[in-house]
Amino acid sequence: MNTSKRKFSTKILAEIVVFVSLATVLSYIKIFSLPQGGSVTAASMVPILWLALRRGPKVGLFAATLYGVVQFALGPYIFHPAQVLLDYPVAFGLLGVAGFFQKRPFIGVTLGIVGRFVAHFFSGIIFFAIYAPEGMHPAIYSAVYNGGYLLVELVISVYVIYLLRKSKVLKIYL
Repeated sequence: MNTSKRKFSTKILAEIVVFVSLATVLSYIKIFSLPQGGSVTAASMVPILWLALRRGPKVGLFAATLYGVVQFALGPYIFHPAQVLLDYPVAFGLLGVAGFFQKRPFIGVTLGIVGRFVAHFFSGIIFFAIYAPEGMHPAIYSAVYNGGYLLVELVISVYVIYLLRKSKVLKIYL
């Protein structure tokens, strides 16, 4: 195969597999879980965000979308086919937006997680409104439900990325 036609080198593909695997393992270390999906984990988004910051948006978006597909394959919460798209490949795929901000990693991390929130927010309004308490607007319910755990994940992720960037061991990687 002509190497100029390859989208990713073998080294980058190996990195994607390792980082998606690490993110998946970390996603099983849950600090708390919510009843209709969503949880605070042991920095499970960090490997994907780190890879996006390291390799840019093309690799970041691909790896993040792959991570969403893996999350769906290992433990889906299925309510509707369109909800599956919003809550898995789209929501997790948006973490790859961080790759557009390689020179401003904390903005990238924040926008990646905000992108994930937006996808879950719309999924919540469209598909999970039935779980909103009586009298509560579905948008408020979705914002509180999804924002509650993703805000904690954002704080954890920004802090861990800060520590990784500060670490002399990992300076060669970003």
